Parts: sequence; C-alpha cells; structure tokens
Amino acid sequence: MPRIPGASSKLKDIAVDGSKRVLLAAPRGYCAGVDRAVIAVEKALEKYGSPVYVRKQIVHNIHVVTELEAKGAVFVDEVDEVPEGEHIVFSAHGVSPAVVNAASDRGLRAIDATCPLVTKVHKEAVRFAKNDYEILLIGHDGHEEVEGTAGEAPEHVTLVGSPDEADTVEVRDPDKVVWLSQTTLSVDETMQTVDRLRARFPNLEDPPSDDICYATQNRQVAIKKVASDAELVIVVGSANSSNSVRLVEVALEHGARAAHRIDYAYELKQEWLDGVRTVGVTSGASVPEVLVQEVLEALAEAGYGDVEQMTTAEEDLIFSLPKELRSDLKGRGAR
Repeated sequence: MPRIPGASSKLKDIAVDGSKRVLLAAPRGYCAGVDRAVIAVEKALEKYGSPVYVRKQIVHNIHVVTELEAKGAVFVDEVDEVPEGEHIVFSAHGVSPAVVNAASDRGLRAIDATCPLVTKVHKEAVRFAKNDYEILLIGHDGHEEVEGTAGEAPEHVTLVGSPDEADTVEVRDPDKVVWLSQTTLSVDETMQTVDRLRARFPNLEDPPSDDICYATQNRQVAIKKVASDAELVIVVGSANSSNSVRLVEVALEHGARAAHRIDYAYELKQEWLDGVRTVGVTSGASVPEVLVQEVLEALAEAGYGDVEQMTTAEEDLIFSLPKELRSDLKGRGAR
C-alpha cells in the first residue's frame, strides 16, 4: 500500500537520561542492481508505453512496486498471465531458463533486469553442472533468486537452508562438490554454513568469488558498527526483502537492545523510544532514500535531531541498463 501520511499520531519528545542522537548507517538503501532494475521498468514505460508487465516484484519493496504500478507497470506472478506479444521485465532476482522459454513460447518481448551479480551466480551454476559437480546452494527455499539459480541446473543443485541443514545434507560424491549462495544472505550465517559443510566434506570447493553481493556485505558491516553504540535500530525495508530482514538480525547480534523493520515512518512506535538515547537507522538495498529521510524527520520530532552518519564504505558501482533499452538512450546519459 502507499504511504499514509498522518496514519498515526506524531512521536513525542520525551526526555531521557542524556542527549538524544541518531546514528545513520552508510552505505544504505539502493544498490546498483536495484537502481538498474527500477530504471529499466521506468525506461520501458517511456519507450513502449503502458502497460509493461513485470514478473514478480521488480525488487522487494512495497513502496517501489506501488510507485511503478501508478506509472503503468503491471506485476504478475507468471508469464502465462501476460497477453501474447507484450513486453515483460524479469525482476532483479533473476529467472530460470524455464521461465525464459515460457516467455518466448508466448511471443513475449522480454527485458532482463536480473542483477548482474545474480547472473554471475547463474553462470557459475551452469559451469559447475557441466563439469558434473554437485552444487550445494545456500539460500532460502521459495526465494525467487534461489528458484532462478536452481533452475539453471536442477539435477545438480541441492538447497541448504541453514547451518543446521549442513549437518544432514547428502551428496553423491564428496570429492566433487561446490557451494554457491543466494546473494542477499547474512555473511556470517553463510560462512557458518560453509564451515559446517566443509567439516563434513573437506574437499568442498569455493566459488571463484564471493557470491554474497557487495551491497549486502557493506550494509551488514555498517549496521554492525552502528548497533554497537545504539540501544534501538530501525531498519527501513519490506518484509519480503531478505537483506532487510537480515539487517535486523545482524543489529541484534551486534549490540542493539532492540531492532525493528518498518516500511514507512508512520509505523514507528512511541514505546520503542522509551529510555533510548541513541537510535541507529539503516535501510535495505531495495529502499529509496526518501523513506529513510521521512523516518529521520519523524525521529527529529521526538527530539532525535542530532544525526551522525557512520560510513564504513563508499559505493560507486553502476550497471548498464538491459541491452533492450540501451539503444534508445544513446547520447542521453545512458547508464
């Protein structure tokens, strides 16, 4: 649903023992893959007109989806819901070859907005499967990214959903096994899973490079630093955003007394601030900055107007738009 200004009463400025402040994590919010995917839908609407269909949520953020729907995007669960011959955008989380083929069979004109870092994992799955490796895919059952990656080599992929599952998973040949992972997981939990897998399978191979995306890592590192000095952490992000949910968990694991995920500023609760001097704020990788600024404004009304940004990394990565949209943008600052 869209934002609901004034849906709840304003926060009150209640005195606490000491001065109030906000520690604002950086990096936060949009990553390069999300930025690329959202712009892809916007540019497709500009180029082709409404409707442009999108399979699943383009990114896991309710506000972004609502805004794009208002511009003419139509979100569907599967390609068979799209009229033949129409344009369809594949989300940042990627799709399996079966989905690509189904879209082609319906004569749909596909625009692939898969994050390039997810595409990298897909290519790794294909390569290891060709070499007859068993792939232990660390990720969450049912997540769109996991379904897309597993779909690249379904006969070679076994899902490992947690460190505990690493203790029971079975493989055909313990000397020919490799791990890959969903890009938006907790870095710490992923490595716990890998360590427990390697304890059982000493010859377990690593992927050529770390599958956890730079944005996920950077946001978790930043919130670790913030959480150690904050009694309360607010994470802006949607419930189906894996990386946003992980930020709450990471904050609690690294010193925050409490941590809550919200989509909008109006969800902040007065009781969360009882006795709190320092509030940490961050946002998931699919969250536009405007939502964070609204949270800061709401906190300022409660006396938390002193904002200190805590920066642990600088991000300047930009991905090119999907090839279907590039020709129309030459000479116009194409990304």
